[in-house]
Amino acid sequence: MRLTVRVPATTANLGPGFDCVGLAVNWFDELTLDVSEFGGIGVEVTGEGAHQVPRDESHLVLSTLLYALRQWDADPPGGLWLTAHNTIPHSRGLGSSAAAIVAGCALAHGIAFPGEELDRGELTRISSFLEGHPDNAGAAVWGGAVLAWLDGERVELIRLRPAEGLRCLAFVPDLEVRTEGARAVLPDVVSRRDAVAQAIAAASLPMALEQRPDLLLPATRDRLHQFHRSELMPASWSLLRRLREAGVPAAISGAGPTVFAVGLENQLAASETIEHEGFQRHDLGIGGGVQLLG
Repeated sequence: MRLTVRVPATTANLGPGFDCVGLAVNWFDELTLDVSEFGGIGVEVTGEGAHQVPRDESHLVLSTLLYALRQWDADPPGGLWLTAHNTIPHSRGLGSSAAAIVAGCALAHGIAFPGEELDRGELTRISSFLEGHPDNAGAAVWGGAVLAWLDGERVELIRLRPAEGLRCLAFVPDLEVRTEGARAVLPDVVSRRDAVAQAIAAASLPMALEQRPDLLLPATRDRLHQFHRSELMPASWSLLRRLREAGVPAAISGAGPTVFAVGLENQLAASETIEHEGFQRHDLGIGGGVQLLG
């Protein structure tokens, strides 16, 4: 049996949507799994992270796959050979870990339930539990934009319908920032003024994404986490401020250091005049969810 999965990059913590608003873009990793009765486990990786990731069952895709099979009471095959072509940068705030976990869940589903359509609810449940951030995992599973959160052991997810014509920009630096390090610098308490500003922006963000793109600049304003992480990524913080001062609805993507913008073409046009030395610019569309291709 051969299975191929295609899984998107995602941005999370979108603007004020800390740990709850995610968006998939049309930037994909593609992985192929050859399944046999015998043969053990092997991994071949090209592209991003090729020299960093393990080549055994501890590889995040394979460890997730084996976990998901246990969740579904399915016996693991004796032979698994994973070939991964990675294009999503690692430790840049673009959901590479979520992509790997969702890919592993999708491949496990293809083994446990051959020929059946992906149960995206189950993929969301397992991947959110493993990844810990349902905004990344949910967006990778479903595509588009999602509002998602953990309620105890239950994942709640609302699919948003992004307005027609929305485009995305990702400014990706060479700097890596680990999620755990970015979380460690966040304060336990914020001021009432910041809390109120955050609530207003967060409440308006779904409406801005779906029906009122003209509100995306104020709706992507954050007072909870981006400033506190600025010392970890000063160049990203500087670029973010310059983009927003020019009217571009920009935010730090995930835990950073990628700077991400979403808006209509006229809202993103000013970005063309903003100096972004040290960053690779990627013009993107909104992406679909994970696909099991065979």
